[in-house]
Amino acid sequence: MNNNTQNSIIQLKEELIPLIKTVVQDEVKSNIEEFMRQSELRAKELSLIERIIRVEEELKSLKEVEKARFEAIESRFESMGKRFTSLQWFIGIGFAIISILIAVFGLFIGKV
Repeated sequence: MNNNTQNSIIQLKEELIPLIKTVVQDEVKSNIEEFMRQSELRAKELSLIERIIRVEEELKSLKEVEKARFEAIESRFESMGKRFTSLQWFIGIGFAIISILIAVFGLFIGKV
């Protein structure tokens, strides 16, 4: 019986080893596939996060450029306002001088 038992154990081993091998291979394969899927998802998430960060940085730099341009335009409008104000004063003083000269010469011409 001892010999029969050993033979049956050996026969069981020979039958079970390929079965265990295929089960382990399938399990390892499925675990590796799941790990790869999760890794790909994480890589995609990291890629999206990096892209979002780059877009936010670009928006920030665009806002700074926009702010600088608006400040430049504002300074141009202020300088134009100053020029128009000085031009308005110059024209007003010119008309005043011309009016005074006309009045003065009108008095002298009327007396001659």
